[in-house]
Amino acid sequence: MPETALASGIEAVRRFNRFYTRKIGVLQQGLLRSSFSLTEVRVLYELAHRKDPTATDLRRELGLDPGYLSRMLRSFEKKGLISRNPSETDSRQSHLQLTSAGHKAFTALNTRARQEVRSMLQTLPHEEQHKLLQAMQTVESVLGERSESAGGENRSTYRLRPHQPGDMGWVVHRHGALYAEEYGYDERFEALVAQIAADFLRNFDSQRERCWIAEINGEIVGSVFLVRQSAAVAKLRLLLVEPAARGLGLGGRLVNECVKFARQAGYKRITLWTQSELYSARHLYKKAGFRLVGSKRHRDFGKPSVAEVWDLKL
Repeated sequence: MPETALASGIEAVRRFNRFYTRKIGVLQQGLLRSSFSLTEVRVLYELAHRKDPTATDLRRELGLDPGYLSRMLRSFEKKGLISRNPSETDSRQSHLQLTSAGHKAFTALNTRARQEVRSMLQTLPHEEQHKLLQAMQTVESVLGERSESAGGENRSTYRLRPHQPGDMGWVVHRHGALYAEEYGYDERFEALVAQIAADFLRNFDSQRERCWIAEINGEIVGSVFLVRQSAAVAKLRLLLVEPAARGLGLGGRLVNECVKFARQAGYKRITLWTQSELYSARHLYKKAGFRLVGSKRHRDFGKPSVAEVWDLKL
């Protein structure tokens, strides 16, 4: 990028930062009209959504100075918000948990945050909401890939983006062709995928649903959907990774994006429907914490199969 364009870009990013910090209230003395700073709320969020993390886990995830984090955790402990349990495998580490008071404080903050975002989004027409959320996902995807690949993970070879016109045709076509080739499914499977894709577009709820499209050098190589099944339950659907893109960690990334978004959207559980012969997908679900909760034999796609239901409690 030429120096003049780079300088202009730097100012544009700084201007956006100033605008956004004002918009979300970061410059207020206490975030969300509370006594907590932005960083403190972020740490409470991690404690509420991780199972017994250590201070080292939090430091690595959030990139915090060890001394600053240590002082914050001591303050939380003094206020009765967290408890520490010595690690059984490393005497130098302690596992951290929110106390009942800590959960109460976080729940109040989380509820207030959702209310404020809801109020902001409700002032926008539906089309503008969709445009805003797509832009935010693009920023997260682009910058997230750079920071994660810098941390040693091989994610720079692909990018994730929101769906756009024409993508559903690719999703239907590739599911139909690939599942016929690899598993012998007939056209009834393609018809099911077409119905799912059509329902997604027809009933799309931008606040609680999402489609991720994966690309390598501008070519689509994967997809996954998270859709609303009920107020408390989301459904993961249509996970696909092209053969040429397998081995890059893309499948796991797509599943993890669904889990992360579902938590942020306030769901309590994710469910999914798959087939017993989809060994790679089942491995990804199990690795992400999903558990098999039911199965049923069928011939819906022209051959004997076993349908499975997997659930993940959030």
